[in-house]
Amino acid sequence: MIALVKKKALAAAAVMAMVGGITAAETLSADAATPECGDSCIKIYSAGYGSSQQPNLVETVYRGVARVGQPTTMRPVSTSDPAGDIVGHRAGLVSDFHEDGLVSAEVNQHYGSLRAVEVEYAPHGKRTGLCAGLAHTAYQYEGLTLQKCGVSAQTVWIIDTKDSPSTASQGHFPLVNGSTTNFDHPYAMTFHHDSYAHTGWRMGRSGHHRTAVPSQIRVARLMGNPSHVPDSQLWGTTK
Repeated sequence: MIALVKKKALAAAAVMAMVGGITAAETLSADAATPECGDSCIKIYSAGYGSSQQPNLVETVYRGVARVGQPTTMRPVSTSDPAGDIVGHRAGLVSDFHEDGLVSAEVNQHYGSLRAVEVEYAPHGKRTGLCAGLAHTAYQYEGLTLQKCGVSAQTVWIIDTKDSPSTASQGHFPLVNGSTTNFDHPYAMTFHHDSYAHTGWRMGRSGHHRTAVPSQIRVARLMGNPSHVPDSQLWGTTK
């Protein structure tokens, strides 16, 4: 049991070292999470709506329900709502995930030298084994949901400094899903505050209507070029 706790603590530290190591800016103290989650928690914010000093909106589990398929949304930072308690599950090179059979040879070929992470929902610091990811191989406007950690590429997020070197130095970077099959415009984490009102984002994989979840995070083809990626597809982390 002690070894398991230590392993999970190291995983959380590795995520912050890996993601935070890219971020030169100062980070908030643990008062951006519930007291029970404390230093283990990280906050994932959109560069379009905040900064490391003032993240404003952060990745949050919709209604705080820990179950497979529960959407992840962007909500204001809270010290009392455990729905925003996110911790590091695993961090490493994309090539490490490939060796463990979690990402494809094609993904490894394109991103093998980059870093990747899995992030787990842990309300009040209690791990659920559920990570932010996708239910299917990434497709345009698929919504992020909780999925079992460590099972597939769909919960792996690649810190894509390769496609945004100028913004990476500022601590913001695209997060490409490990299941992407499009490498010219890979499927990256994307957030527009009014995304749920966009008709195109209400369509399912086969074009069937789905009930929209307000402020749900999506994946969309990475836009721009290596010198400019829109803020809606740039992310940062803070404590």
